[in-house]
Amino acid sequence: MAPSRPHHPDPEFATTLAHGLSLLQCFRVGEPLLSNKELSERTGLSKATISRLTYTLAVRGLLFYDTRLRRYRLGSTSLALGYPLLASLRVRQVARPLMKALADRVGGSVSLGLRDRLRMVYVESSRGHDPIVFRPDIGASLPILPSAMGRAWLAQAPETARAEVLEAVRLTDLPLWQRHADRVQVACDDLAQRGYTRSPGDWLIDIHAVAVPMHRPIEGEILVFNCGVPTARMSADKLDRDMGPALIALVNEVEALLA
Repeated sequence: MAPSRPHHPDPEFATTLAHGLSLLQCFRVGEPLLSNKELSERTGLSKATISRLTYTLAVRGLLFYDTRLRRYRLGSTSLALGYPLLASLRVRQVARPLMKALADRVGGSVSLGLRDRLRMVYVESSRGHDPIVFRPDIGASLPILPSAMGRAWLAQAPETARAEVLEAVRLTDLPLWQRHADRVQVACDDLAQRGYTRSPGDWLIDIHAVAVPMHRPIEGEILVFNCGVPTARMSADKLDRDMGPALIALVNEVEALLA
């Protein structure tokens, strides 16, 4: 069972709301259906608290109870909550044709993402025509530390924000931190010297990826473009010779169009 959560020291902090949000964040790809018992184990909240929260969230449409499986899944209202954010990101519409053109040219996927706590979330994605290409979807997430996109966010972020995220990863997933923490300084050096960060099979073993952050925040967020190509098509040399510079050019063009 997860440890019980300490009382938040700020009197303005709405603990019940935070518990409800933590519950919603338990649902992930591969785990779309969860019981009250499973939610209790993941959040560290009592079964009685979980029962009240799931009942209330279901009444509000944020959860749906499957009577046959006796488990909850996210409700349609959860999807509707994210749409205003996606719609407000004009960069998605501006970048979409450029992303598609690059994805077709390199035979891979080109995506745009932003940070959600210790993960990066795709807000736009374009894929090449080849059906075997890795196909990330909007709303899907990837870990911040081993991915090129996450490393670009860390390299672009203010030092204090970067340190806070790294400490949170260390506390929540020590093995992941031990495997990849030393790559953060490499990413910072890559961004300063090359203009992009790299993940040569560090997150998905069969995918080479590069990432470039936008120079200025959008809606207060650091947005990052990445490009991933199967390793069978993209050597490490070609990654630096072709894909990195191509992604830099895409980001520069997007920023010029937005300006």
